[in-house]
Amino acid sequence: MPQLTPQAVSLAGLTPIFAPAVASTTVPCDDRAWLHVKNTAGASMTVTLTATAKVRGQAVADTVVTVPATTGDKMIGPISAELYAGAVDGTCAVTYSSTASVTVAALRI
Repeated sequence: MPQLTPQAVSLAGLTPIFAPAVASTTVPCDDRAWLHVKNTAGASMTVTLTATAKVRGQAVADTVVTVPATTGDKMIGPISAELYAGAVDGTCAVTYSSTASVTVAALRI
């Protein structure tokens, strides 16, 4: 599963580089990081961040965000390690219900 590398937002400004979405990726967990997802397809799609946290032994629900069709534009985060860090590598697993005409950028402030 490929890992997205967060691009740093700075006072000098950032023109984010968006990559085509693939079915599943990972992103480093960081309270100052988020995903920016754009959907230009004719149908809405969902982005799922896999939660790994537990409260009193009960699993926390995954975060599922719907990105609207055609001009859909969502920023999702922060990507907290407390909620999303995987046991193996500490990254957050992200899946996309559709990848046609979907682009994504990982950002960090």
